[in-house]
Amino acid sequence: MFLGIDIGTSGVKAVVIDDQGLVAGQGTAGITVSRPHDLWSEQSPDSWWQATEAAVRAIDPALRRSVRAIGLAGQMHGATLLDEQDRPLRPCILWNDGRSFAECAELEERVPALREISGNIAMPGFTAPKLLWVAKHEPEIFARTRTILLPKDFVRLQMTGERATDMSDAAGTIWLDTAARAWSPELLAACGLDTSHMPALYEGNEATGVLRASVAEAWGMGIVPVVGGGGDNAAGAVGVGVVRNGDALLSLGTSGVIFVANDRFSPNPAEAVHAFCHAIPDTWHQMAVHLSAASCIDWVARLTGVSGPAELFARAETVGPGGTDALFLPYLSGERTPHNDSRVRGAFLHLENDTDGPALARAVLEGVAFGLADGLRVLKNAGADVRELAVIGGGARSSYWGRIIAAALETPLVYLSGGEVGPALGAARLAQSHAERVSPAEICVRPHVSSRIEPDPEIAEKLARKRELFGKGYSHIKDF
Repeated sequence: MFLGIDIGTSGVKAVVIDDQGLVAGQGTAGITVSRPHDLWSEQSPDSWWQATEAAVRAIDPALRRSVRAIGLAGQMHGATLLDEQDRPLRPCILWNDGRSFAECAELEERVPALREISGNIAMPGFTAPKLLWVAKHEPEIFARTRTILLPKDFVRLQMTGERATDMSDAAGTIWLDTAARAWSPELLAACGLDTSHMPALYEGNEATGVLRASVAEAWGMGIVPVVGGGGDNAAGAVGVGVVRNGDALLSLGTSGVIFVANDRFSPNPAEAVHAFCHAIPDTWHQMAVHLSAASCIDWVARLTGVSGPAELFARAETVGPGGTDALFLPYLSGERTPHNDSRVRGAFLHLENDTDGPALARAVLEGVAFGLADGLRVLKNAGADVRELAVIGGGARSSYWGRIIAAALETPLVYLSGGEVGPALGAARLAQSHAERVSPAEICVRPHVSSRIEPDPEIAEKLARKRELFGKGYSHIKDF
């Protein structure tokens, strides 16, 4: 058995897989996000560890006793600042925090070659600008910072006592020389840091340490190896076999991501396409990242007073494609691809007296799909040849939403067995790759196809006019 733990934004998921890569058991525990000021998004690092312990303990003890290796996945970019005793100095600044937009421009001015080295444009969501913000606004905390870890790597520290990370998560800091897969002294120095502040770098299937005896005893496990794992998107890709050049997936979690695997470093920062290392050796990937996806579903469900996503989808389906002129711009937390705008906010357009809850629900489902279509467009501009998308994440549970997305993107969607498990499955597979001394490419095969959605020409035709209007929407609200 192999354990994968995913430190998500809204909760921790722990998954055990067997030798055939099938899910044998899982546990979950929730986490809350704090937004004390406009643009801010933070979490307590200690809450990740508490949720991790709860999620792991929810798994059958017999399965836990059989675990041979552990992999970690997690939300990317979070700035977790630790002191000399490895204690958090402040709440972690999360991936969807937008406060450091001014520091992004400052960072690019300090290092004109930043985009060439990191492969990415500086964005507020990334880790590096957050540290410039801390240095400027919380200098006493910056001065006491001994180590900077990403969320999953703080959990790793509690598990193993080791400060370590993997290449895919490290690339999201934009302190990494992404082509060389090594920390960049120049990018670190621009933030007043050096490699001593950074965790050691590993590939996703390499052992970073072993489970502490106290943790192993508490969890009912042996003192097993803990591998590098991956950032949530890279680990999610590993879980569904998106590891070869041209393989692509769509992740429908809190955020929305279109992910394309590459056999070489292929940056295109001009249109806010992310270019990072993959969680397996000698592989990279491109991403279009949308800060709000399934989170928009939860938001409009609360807004319209329905019990949850399932009821929301059912109400939206009563409207039908093209059944409402209401248009939704899904920028509740700002947007990355293609706009790189942390300050823009979401909007409903063209509301009427008879616009009701089902119409708003339908507009939100379409609006997220149109945002994803923007991302696919710029990925294709960057040279990606996307022929189909494997769907993972919580949003993968709705085939109804899938029909809307397939039509908006004019791209087939493939649903895979276990795809809803997400990054935890990929983390477990990376652990299996290490334990069995087998290459990730051999372990990380594509799961069984449970269903496939082809673009419906009738739906695509009815959405075409709204998609055109959506394309103009950002320019009308960005300066509001």
